[in-house]
Amino acid sequence: MKHRIVVLGAGYAGAFAAGNLARRLSPADTEITVVNAVPDFVERMRLHQLAIGQDLASRKLTDVFAGTGIRLRLARVTGVDPERRTVAVTDEDGDDELAYDTLLYALGSSVARHDVPGVAEYAFDVTGVSSALRLRERLAGLGEGGTVLVVGEGLTGIETATEFAESRPDLSVALAARGELGAWLSPKARRHLRHAFDRLGITVHEHTVVAAVEPTRAIAADGTSVPADVTVWSAGFAVHPIAAASGLKVAETGQIVVDRTMRSVSHPDVYAAGDCAYAIGENGRPLPMSCASAGCTNMQATAAIIARLTGSAVPTTGLKYYGNHISLGRRDAIFQTVDGDVRSRSWYLGGRTAAWLKSGVLKGAGWGVAHPTFGMPKRKRRLSPAPDRAGARVAA
Repeated sequence: MKHRIVVLGAGYAGAFAAGNLARRLSPADTEITVVNAVPDFVERMRLHQLAIGQDLASRKLTDVFAGTGIRLRLARVTGVDPERRTVAVTDEDGDDELAYDTLLYALGSSVARHDVPGVAEYAFDVTGVSSALRLRERLAGLGEGGTVLVVGEGLTGIETATEFAESRPDLSVALAARGELGAWLSPKARRHLRHAFDRLGITVHEHTVVAAVEPTRAIAADGTSVPADVTVWSAGFAVHPIAAASGLKVAETGQIVVDRTMRSVSHPDVYAAGDCAYAIGENGRPLPMSCASAGCTNMQATAAIIARLTGSAVPTTGLKYYGNHISLGRRDAIFQTVDGDVRSRSWYLGGRTAAWLKSGVLKGAGWGVAHPTFGMPKRKRRLSPAPDRAGARVAA
């Protein structure tokens, strides 16, 4: 019987990982299935562009995985049973169950609402295609002088606010920041960011904690009212509770706790990659939820899976951050380098050159997903007679 590898999620982490596994492992010994809820690959880093009215290239997963030997199952994951090694799914035909020998959990994350009143009912977000399209429809119906408030001063909030302000100068765009705008950036990069906000006419409400969202405004913790015909919530990410409900060991965030090789510390048949993995980086801190983390964790997870199944020594790949790349519309950006402790270095790159580089990163990531087995070793490795499919269970 073939070794069944099931990959949950076909985002940046899952799609790359599935392609790597298909390229490296012999189909005579392995069967790889990818489970994803939607038929297209979602360029999550560009969803704020989709929301403001820009059209993105569509990549059908059937085309992405064509010729790779990977099986695609379009279904929504509803549960995982790591004791029985099964995954519960549902699709247009109803409920079903998939069995696995090795599971790679890469379901990503969604918006974190933090139980703030009114967010679920009235706020929009850009963490998924359906939510971005819902926001797109709302913005299209917003006339001149309409007010848009972006809540959250992280990378998603900054990119969303600047993209909206540049693409729709007829709107009044504001951003609510819990602290100082760009506080983590170097002084020069922070000045560049503020200059971009001034140039685009974005109002910044610093040291503002949004405590409630209503249909036409947001209410700050101090009682201040901020007008908003549209509130875009980008105040962090959260993972789906499936992992926690399954009995896998998870962190307080709900992320799966993994060892250095991205293997679950409670169930060694399960690996995690991307936002849903609670992985410790080379600086001793948990990796943030980001596309960069998706890249390094999926490379480590697939390297470990391949090594253990083929009886090889498990290699360790880099879990290090080099910087933050922030789009400020289509013609401006910031690339901020960081040190080993993820503190901003004095050097940064800004302007059109940084924007060109960011565009290249986005195109490269999209092309890489569209060609998941390109450039990888062509040698198909056979499984060892007694591969390390489970190993000793680590105490929780």
